[in-house]
Amino acid sequence: YDVMWGAKTMSKRYSYSAIFVVSGFLAASAIYVLSKGANAFSECGGGQISSGTIGGPFELINQDGLTVTDKEVIIRPSLLYFGYTYCPDICPYDVARNVEASDLLKKWGYDATPVFISIDPKRDTPDVLRDFIANMDQKLMGLTGSDAQIKAASQAYKTYYKVNETGDDYYLVDHSTFTYLVLPDLGFVDFFRRDDTAEQIAEKTACFIKATTKD
Repeated sequence: YDVMWGAKTMSKRYSYSAIFVVSGFLAASAIYVLSKGANAFSECGGGQISSGTIGGPFELINQDGLTVTDKEVIIRPSLLYFGYTYCPDICPYDVARNVEASDLLKKWGYDATPVFISIDPKRDTPDVLRDFIANMDQKLMGLTGSDAQIKAASQAYKTYYKVNETGDDYYLVDHSTFTYLVLPDLGFVDFFRRDDTAEQIAEKTACFIKATTKD
């Protein structure tokens, strides 16, 4: 009990501090987006960031052990989250919220995929991801890969993570906790913070989807 409580406390401290590492960049990106003037996504409170700023191609391994690329993963609007299955509290909450957002979107007639990208490939094997998905929701897509593959995907989305080695299997991983909205062909269009609710995420995602389907 004491060990777990300590792990949770440390995880919260590391995760919240990691937010400040990345939030400055994302805030600047959001300002850039909002300053671009009228565009297809202006009514959604955001817009498409210039190509190459956030997001890009990646090659990872899914929960079935198959190698997949971003083109095979982002086949519909997707909510990308970088975390790890051994995270004591933050990741399960955020992923469950993203799943709930996708459920709300489904009720409203929209199809979106919650995607979980592990930043702990040492422990998060495809088998572990399958168990994680089984306990969470089958609509969730889980991705892992080699250290190099994970690093490349993380760098593409400007995320932060750092493994705190302890010499055993109970180490924690510091990481940023943003969720990225990515659209097929368009790529990254917006991001969500930890304090955004499932309803807020679903509403904004629906706005972006509607904007892309207008005549």
